[in-house]
Amino acid sequence: MIRLLKKIYLAVMLLFMYAPIAVLIVYSFNASRSRSVWGGFTLDWYAQLLRDKSIQRALSTTLSLAFLSALLATIIGAAAAVGIHSMRGAFKKTVLAVTNIPVIMPDIVMGLSLLVLYTYLFHFFPGIKLGYGTLLVSHTTFNIPYVILSVLPKLKQLDPNLYEAALDLGCTPIKGFFKVVLQEITSAIVTGAMLAFTMSLDDFIVSYFTKGDGDNTLSTIIYSMARRGVNPKINALSAIMFVAVLLLLYVINSFDPSKAQKANGLGLEGES
Repeated sequence: MIRLLKKIYLAVMLLFMYAPIAVLIVYSFNASRSRSVWGGFTLDWYAQLLRDKSIQRALSTTLSLAFLSALLATIIGAAAAVGIHSMRGAFKKTVLAVTNIPVIMPDIVMGLSLLVLYTYLFHFFPGIKLGYGTLLVSHTTFNIPYVILSVLPKLKQLDPNLYEAALDLGCTPIKGFFKVVLQEITSAIVTGAMLAFTMSLDDFIVSYFTKGDGDNTLSTIIYSMARRGVNPKINALSAIMFVAVLLLLYVINSFDPSKAQKANGLGLEGES
C-alpha cells in the first residue's frame, strides 16, 4: 500500500511539473493563434521562427555564450578544485563554504549584485558598457562553482599513491598531473562542462540584469516577446529549448565514468 502511494505521489508530482510544458509543446503545432481552439496541425510557427532575424541573433548569442562560458568555467573550476583538494584544515572548509554560496544564493541576488559591480566599475572605465562581455563574465562566474562541485568528489576518490608512484618513476610534477590526476578526473570535468553549458543555456535572471540593449539571449527574447502577448512562435521556441536541454541532460546522466576510467587504464597499460 505504501509503495502504491509513493508511485501515485510521484506520478502526481511529475504531472504537475510537466503538464504545462506538454500543453505548450502541443500548441506549438496549433494552426490557430488561439490558446483555447485547436485549428489543426501545422509547422508554420517553426518556419516563422527560423526566419526571424532577432531570434537567430539571440540563438547565436546564446550558443556562443554557453560554449565560451562553459569552457572558461571548466578551466578555472577544474584548477580551483585541484587547489581546494590540496588544502587542509579550517581554511579548506571556509573556501568550500564560499564556493557553495553562488549555488544556493537566489539568481536575482547574483544578477543584481553583478549589475551593481559593473555599474561601479564603469565609473573608472567609461568606455566599457553592458554587453556581450559582461554576459560572458557573469555566466562564467555562476558556472564555476558547478564545475568545482563536479570535480571535487572525483578528486576525493583518487588514490594519492598513484601520483606519488608516478613521481617515483621519473615523472615531473606537471607530467605526473597530466598523466595520472587529469586522466582520472576527466569524466568529472566533462560532466561539469556539460552542466555549465546547460546552466548557461537555461539562465534568464542573470542575463536580464547584465545584458546590453542589443544583446539578447533566447530566454530574454522570450520574455520580451511574451510581454506583448503570447505569440505562437514563443511556444515553438520554448519547445525547442526544452527538448535541447532535455537531450543535453540525458547525455550528462548517461555519461559512464567507469568506462572512461577503463579507457584511461588501457591507455596507461599501453604506455607502460
